[in-house]
Amino acid sequence: MNAKQQTNPNFVSACLIFTFLFLSYFASVSADEEENEREFDYLENSEKGPSHWGDLKMEWSACKNGVLQSPVDLSSQRVKIVNKAGELKKTYKPCDAILRNRGHDISLKWHNCDAGLININGTEYSLQQVHWHSPSEHTINGARYALELHMVHHSTDPNFNHSVAVIGLLHKLGAPDAFLSKLITNVTSMADEMQEREVGVIDPNMIGIDGKKYYRYIGSLTVPPCTEGVIWTMNKIIRTVSIDQVLALRLAVHDYAESNARPVQPLNHRQIELHNPN
Repeated sequence: MNAKQQTNPNFVSACLIFTFLFLSYFASVSADEEENEREFDYLENSEKGPSHWGDLKMEWSACKNGVLQSPVDLSSQRVKIVNKAGELKKTYKPCDAILRNRGHDISLKWHNCDAGLININGTEYSLQQVHWHSPSEHTINGARYALELHMVHHSTDPNFNHSVAVIGLLHKLGAPDAFLSKLITNVTSMADEMQEREVGVIDPNMIGIDGKKYYRYIGSLTVPPCTEGVIWTMNKIIRTVSIDQVLALRLAVHDYAESNARPVQPLNHRQIELHNPN
């Protein structure tokens, strides 16, 4: 082989490294949260705790190596103010739902019916489920709140890069939350038992998403597999929840998840938009 036919070994190595990184980042991973609650926990010193999630399974590597991870601190020093009209377009509908104790959280899933959708920049995302974290996962200027609700939506176009959109709603202690009040009896009766039950028709509009003032950024699922590319919309208006409601959610799940909030992740120079702040 002559000199012109020889391949530079450094070039080959660089190509292999690039290919590995490319495949690792864009490999098809689940856009759904991990359902098996025994696979991970929230205890700080546990081998299955948040700092080890990325080591537990290869497909969870984003929890450790990702650069677009959630939750984040919504710091006023980092946000870009967006004053133009950009109200969140949402059309929710009452629908049959199932309440589920997943061990690591309580979720409400709309079952075999259309609970409505949101529209973000022309892309429609259908509502799948809501669940709660206590204390809150996202913080505002370092302040953590009593509770955080997540409304999880999936794109109707499975080939779209950002296939998951989550609306987050923070709660501080105060008056009871009306939406939780409809569910709380069932929540308390499921304490420490992984089970699900039909709870009839539930209207997502009762959650009370404002849709006019909100933060937006690109992040990830906050539980394994920590899939990135999630469009986050965090309501700026803080709702209230009673201490009894927070305790009911905490006592219903398993002991290791009574505090089921992932620690705040590095922002890594991402842009956070604050829409209609005034």
